[in-house]
Amino acid sequence: MAPEDTAGRIELRRIASDILEVQLCGHFTLEQRVASEKITSNDAAKTATHIRFVDAGIETWDSSLLTFLMNIRGFCEQHRIELDLSGLPEGVQRLIELATAVPDRREDRQPIKQGPFVTRLGLKTMETWHGFLAFLRFLGEAIVALVHFVTRRARYRSSDLWVYIQECGPQALGIVTLISVLVGAILAFVGVIQLKMFGAEIYVANLVGLGMVVEMGSLMTGIILAGRTGAAFAAQLGTMQVNEEIDALVTMGIPPMEYLVLPRIVALALMTPLLVIYADVLGILGGAVVGIFALDMPATLFFKQTFSMLTLWHCAQGMIKGTTFGVVVALAGCLRGMQCGRSASAVGDATTSAVVTSIVAIVMMDAMWTFIFMVRGG
Repeated sequence: MAPEDTAGRIELRRIASDILEVQLCGHFTLEQRVASEKITSNDAAKTATHIRFVDAGIETWDSSLLTFLMNIRGFCEQHRIELDLSGLPEGVQRLIELATAVPDRREDRQPIKQGPFVTRLGLKTMETWHGFLAFLRFLGEAIVALVHFVTRRARYRSSDLWVYIQECGPQALGIVTLISVLVGAILAFVGVIQLKMFGAEIYVANLVGLGMVVEMGSLMTGIILAGRTGAAFAAQLGTMQVNEEIDALVTMGIPPMEYLVLPRIVALALMTPLLVIYADVLGILGGAVVGIFALDMPATLFFKQTFSMLTLWHCAQGMIKGTTFGVVVALAGCLRGMQCGRSASAVGDATTSAVVTSIVAIVMMDAMWTFIFMVRGG
């Protein structure tokens, strides 16, 4: 450690009415740190239009000197003061140039929550409104891309579409199988506990069949796809944003909405109804296992009771919900991915936001469809 008498010292000297010279001498290290407030709080610095730094005997220095100078640089930019670092050691100048070669990406920084509550509420309201407008713009572009797809004018690769169909469909069968069987078994267990009190155990089959086909099959499939596929879409597109691949597509005249987003939306919209049917069947089988072994109910009786309760309209309700959930998950994942910032942390934020947005939208859409079907009388 440097002795105290050679610790970093700052001497201010006014050369002219608007020029302030700052002489640095001694040791500028982490142990002998010098606060930038010695200059920024000085009245002479605030009234100057030009600040010049001079090496008056700097013996040792490390990153603390660079931090000190960067703080002074920010102070000068804020007060429109010209900063001259030519009098400092060459190594210091080169590191400062390197640190300022690339401008800060301020959009990737999380805003600090400061100020009065009303101010923060207003800013949050404006942020929500701008986000809603961005969603409407994205939705409009997606609809135009779908119209081009139907009319065979969309610019995309069919091989990409088949890859996404495989990822959204067959590769999701494992997790859908596990969750659906367990959900069906849980519904049966709940029904057994309650219906045994009334001697109506046979209606466990009705509960499982109706619950899976109308509600739980589509809902659980949508949530699974939100955490699995929607997050993957956001991460893929977010990484492409970071690597500036999407900018390259725009430069080449290829619309990213058709080339990247459209195949994902179409694949998920096509595969989700099929996954819902698969989940319904497995959920009923899971409930059947519980009914057969816990209630000693014959398998033929269980399935006969189940299918006597279900109608084609019940199956259509689950299919409608499932298709809607698939489109919602694809839109949320692609939207967050396209809105991703340019840093590695932004990719994680976009992925998290995609999952949260998808699940919230799924629950809201499920409530909306349930209300519509109830009003219709089904």
